[in-house]
This record gives sequence, C-alpha cells and structure tokens, in this order.
Amino acid sequence: MDIKISTKVNKDYEYVYENFTRELLEKLTPPIIPFELLKFEGSKMGDDIHILLNILGIEQLWITHIVEESHDLEEIYFVDQSSKLPFFLSFWRHKHRILNVKNGSKIIDEISYKTPFILLDYLCYPIMYVQFYYRKHIYKREFK
Repeated sequence: MDIKISTKVNKDYEYVYENFTRELLEKLTPPIIPFELLKFEGSKMGDDIHILLNILGIEQLWITHIVEESHDLEEIYFVDQSSKLPFFLSFWRHKHRILNVKNGSKIIDEISYKTPFILLDYLCYPIMYVQFYYRKHIYKREFK
C-alpha cells in the first residue's frame, strides 16, 4: 500500500532537512503509540534508527536503515527501509522529500508498506494514513 502526504512549511528546505533530528522524530510519533527511540544516528546514508514499540503489551523492535539520500538545488530526500519490523508488517519504505519551493519548503512523506495479508494492508491503511497526517500540524509548528 502507498500513502503520500504533503505539507507546506515556511522554512528553507535546507533548514528543514538539518532539523530532521531525534527530537523531531519523537514529536512526530502520535502519543497513542507507546514507543522508545533506542537509537537514532540521523538521516544520512548508512544511518540506523531503532524503535521499541509496545503494541497491546507486546514489545516489538523496529529497525530501519537510511538506504538512499540526495541533495540538490530543488530537493533533499532520504529513504528509510526496514530490516526488522513489528509483527503486523512485512515491508516498510519511507521516502522523506523536502522540496525547495517559493517562500519555504514542501515536506512530502511517501510511505510504502505491506502486511503479511492483503486484506490487512487495507485494514491498516486508515490507521497508517492518520498516523502520518498527524505530522502535518507538527511540521507546521516546528517550521513556522
């Protein structure tokens, strides 16, 4: 399944990229999802992020790696792809795009995910969508 959510912010695209930090990631996670950020190396190629989720009392380790990045005059992006996922996911790829636009930037989250069952892909879609839509107001607040 694919999700794409775009948010216009008033800060320069390089400023936005430089502030994709551990603190921002912690703010971007909805409060209804119990998690602990165990490791955050950054948003550059080869960096790792380890998250411990607590889903219905069951701890799940989520490990993702920055597998791609690019920086030019129009756009900065980085891609995280997971090697260890919570039980309800079988594939995860998240492209974080920051476009250089007039009077600021546009942050685009492009998420591709799969679950073990196609029906579960569709059942998870509204939850995944809301989780990333939640980020819009945080991006606007953080990058005003």
